[in-house]
Amino acid sequence: MASTTDITTGNAVGGQDDPIVTILDRIRAYGDRPAIVEDDRTVSYAGFSEMIDGWRRRLADEGIGAGTVCGFLGDFSAASCSLYFALLRERAVLVPFSTAAKPELARFLEIASVEFLIHLDDDGPGTIEKLTVDKTNPLIVDFRPRGHAGLVLFSSGSTGGAKGILHDCNPLLRKFLVERPGWRTMLFLLIDHIGGFNTMLSTFSCSGLGVCTAERTPDAVCRLIQDTQAELLPTTPTFLNLLYSSRSWEKFDLSSLQMITYGTEVMSDETLKNVGTMFPNVRIKQTYGLSELGILRSQSESSGSPWVKVGGEGYKTKVVDNILWIKADSNMIGYLNAPSPFDDDGWMCTDDVVEVRGDHFRFKGRQSELINVGGQKVHPHEVEDVLLAAPNIMDAAVFKQSHPILGNVPVARVTLKDEESPADLTKRLRRYCREKLAKHKVPMKFEIVGADDIRNPRFKKIRKADKKAENA
Repeated sequence: MASTTDITTGNAVGGQDDPIVTILDRIRAYGDRPAIVEDDRTVSYAGFSEMIDGWRRRLADEGIGAGTVCGFLGDFSAASCSLYFALLRERAVLVPFSTAAKPELARFLEIASVEFLIHLDDDGPGTIEKLTVDKTNPLIVDFRPRGHAGLVLFSSGSTGGAKGILHDCNPLLRKFLVERPGWRTMLFLLIDHIGGFNTMLSTFSCSGLGVCTAERTPDAVCRLIQDTQAELLPTTPTFLNLLYSSRSWEKFDLSSLQMITYGTEVMSDETLKNVGTMFPNVRIKQTYGLSELGILRSQSESSGSPWVKVGGEGYKTKVVDNILWIKADSNMIGYLNAPSPFDDDGWMCTDDVVEVRGDHFRFKGRQSELINVGGQKVHPHEVEDVLLAAPNIMDAAVFKQSHPILGNVPVARVTLKDEESPADLTKRLRRYCREKLAKHKVPMKFEIVGADDIRNPRFKKIRKADKKAENA
């Protein structure tokens, strides 16, 4: 592995255990190739490298270096992406926050013991705020002697409050040491999501072009794909369903798209069929990962299939009682504010219910989201799949609600294409579901809601009775 020169000290650094050095050397070598599109400007890799060096000088001036817990607030942009790399190179402990995290920001800052918070402006250098920290989290204290960059992400999971997840970045970065063909990629997944981190690294470590989007509406995303000739859209089933319902895909030239990847939640058969209608010539690939483990290599059986093979180098999988367990070289260090989920041998129960066919899995949903109706199990996505095919339904989310006799019953929230009275809707959907589902799977009631009550800012369905947006 080649060494490089530290711009703040002039000393040669690098070595076999320093993947960020190799990645940054590669980024510098890409020169005048386009790196990132933001609004109406394109930044070359040479300009991107200068931005990284500028951040490193500024971080040094502020005393932000190895082991410093540094948060930053913003969305994907040339400034935030170059800051990401600068902090990785300085071996800080990075704590990214998307603007969607603002309501819980104070609590997250405390959990992660954040010492500096960088507010990234839409234009301009942003501001650096020094915070008062009474006590550094013990897990971070124990991590610092490694001398590696750290990454803190927050995930509420399917139950309980938000958990702070601490990663050693070196295992996460090593998968990007092998240079692969670069894509013109939409940076759709959020900056503080493991999928967003993975997309950013895979784009810039392989001479790809990152396309930033300030809005995640169907029209805005489709317009950017058309204008930038984007080839890869990493997204979620919920957004793909919204895209289909909006008909935006009919208004723009999306012929540059070569691949759509989806993950974070179960893909319904109805939505997968509709994606094939929108993009008959585009490869559709399912991805899989967890904030605690990183993103696994995946291979869909085919574009129209929900069956997928996951794992690859650095990952082991097993299925116990229909639940997927994973052991990874990139396992997180641990939760900052919760007990470790790993057993004595390093395996983690993912809570994901799977069917197995040979070496392929079909994901059925989270065990914690299963609805036990008098001893009979209901997977929410089974009911959602039926509702999505019903007339006038734009989207649906099914969740469990307590019942004094049956224990739990399914309840459905739906968004509508056209206005309809609650009484007429309930009567129609109950009749429709009874024709297609077993009696215990038919929702006890139907609630008409707006889009913000059915999905969170990450475009993932909310399956909680209190409509509280999950952060996972």
